[in-house]
Amino acid sequence: MKHRNSHLLVGYWSRLRKGRAVPDQIDIDPRAIKRMLSSVFILDVENPSRPIYRLAGTALCERFGFELRGTGFLAHWDAQSAVALTSLLRQALKLHQPVCISSIGTTGSAGMVEMETLLAPISFHGGEPNRVVGIIQVLSDQTLLAGKPIAFQRLVASQLIREDDPLPAFDSLPPPPPSDGLRSHPRAPHLRLVVSQAKPATIHFADADMRKLLAASELGMMKLRPA
Repeated sequence: MKHRNSHLLVGYWSRLRKGRAVPDQIDIDPRAIKRMLSSVFILDVENPSRPIYRLAGTALCERFGFELRGTGFLAHWDAQSAVALTSLLRQALKLHQPVCISSIGTTGSAGMVEMETLLAPISFHGGEPNRVVGIIQVLSDQTLLAGKPIAFQRLVASQLIREDDPLPAFDSLPPPPPSDGLRSHPRAPHLRLVVSQAKPATIHFADADMRKLLAASELGMMKLRPA
């Protein structure tokens, strides 16, 4: 792993486990990862050969030039990379380990950058992992993209991350979520949530609302209480 946010997300994921094989999605506290929240996403990997974006940070949607919610994670990868990524996802889910992916991203006008994607398995209300929390970072100079969205990615390398791998001391790792509920943060980054309905709505919300919305997403409805 090259980007510090990849290390920080793995560290946070590891701390959330608390003796379990993987963390649960409802344990994720957006405040703990607010500095990287706009680049974070959640995939539904019930079928690892067709991972679907359920939630994606606004920076990612801008980077790829379209709304990622409800779209396939493998859609902008070449065929050979897509096959390899499916295998990597299956391994990560089976071994309960994060996987770090190095890739080359290109624009339609041949701008090219090095990218790093971190995928960490999580469960939803317990059980075996069937989702992934991840983050995508551009490692090289983003001016090489000339403001154009990334249209194509090719896998370069991958690495399964073990819990005992050393983490560099960039910052203190984010704390686990508090047990006494959440308070609102009006300046928090925005995310887009996918709900299970024919035409999912795009919802922008402060991180204080995120856990409620994530928990409700599997039910295909939202129950929001007034502050």
